[in-house]
Amino acid sequence: MIALEPKQPDSCPGVLRPHAAADGALVRVRLPGGAVEPAQLNVLAELADGEPLELTSRGNLQLRGVDDLDTVRERLADAGLLPSVTHERVRNIVASPFSGELRGTAAALDRALVARAGLAALPGRFLFALDDGAGDVAALAADAEIRSGVLHLDGFPTDAPGTVEALLDAAQAFLDLRGDEWRVRDLPDGAARIAAALGGAVTGPRTVPAPPSPPPVGWFDRPDGTVTLGMGVPLGRLDSRTAQFVAAADHPITVTPWRTLHVHGLDEGVAETVVRVFAPLGLIFDANSPLLRVSACVGDHGCARAQGDSLGYAEELAGDIDEDERVHVVACERGCGAPPGEHRRVVVTDEPAE
Repeated sequence: MIALEPKQPDSCPGVLRPHAAADGALVRVRLPGGAVEPAQLNVLAELADGEPLELTSRGNLQLRGVDDLDTVRERLADAGLLPSVTHERVRNIVASPFSGELRGTAAALDRALVARAGLAALPGRFLFALDDGAGDVAALAADAEIRSGVLHLDGFPTDAPGTVEALLDAAQAFLDLRGDEWRVRDLPDGAARIAAALGGAVTGPRTVPAPPSPPPVGWFDRPDGTVTLGMGVPLGRLDSRTAQFVAAADHPITVTPWRTLHVHGLDEGVAETVVRVFAPLGLIFDANSPLLRVSACVGDHGCARAQGDSLGYAEELAGDIDEDERVHVVACERGCGAPPGEHRRVVVTDEPAE
């Protein structure tokens, strides 16, 4: 028998295995579908200990500079934010943020994922997506995705139905086929081979739409008569005090893959009050704000590799970019945190340079 080479270690951070950053432990908290309840957000804000919460490109939240990991883990578990020790880093699920139905589907997918013991071996980069037909989260080219009622694999449509079970079966097929690959796109003919393992086939070309630009922020009237407010978070860093104000609104919250927040189920009067209170705190309700088109790595605020203040430079740069331009600022050549879709990368060291 030929011994197989061990797979590369999975370095994606989580709660139980944080990343050792220059500013201390970085803890990533998975929020399937981006859903977070007000009480949970309040716990996260308290645990941030005055530091900003980081919104990620998969609708998760990160705590930086964590000193007391045991306390953080205990409080996250008590808040329902660590429902599985074995599967915590593989609970990567994004969903179209306007769909209340998909919020429930994401929760069901999360429970079913945790119930399959073997799927704990998924790489931390493997992504599930639930797209309501808007094509918004479809832009992330998830490994296993429900789009228009059909299972998609890395953007390829298949003849399999778009169900929770099909998503999980596809994830298991990926595990059975992979060597050291992290994503379906890394596996040679990955989509076709996984579809065949499920007893079906790919039925069309790979289709990955552009991400929404600008991301959906502002006032959105919903069919049930309520209002959803979309709020931009400058550079994806949510001040912990501002997070407590958002929690105090006491309505369901979604963290989106575009580093924005949605607050759902508001009546008009409450929504007007929320805008008046939150806008002075720096949250963005104007879809034309240039800060929605600028992003940055953490830079020398928390990365030992950084050679400059990418966050500070990105904030300065926002006032000078073109109306249709998307810019990502990084502090070294690794280019961490790049957004999906077309964008211009700016590398900033001690002296900004492009």
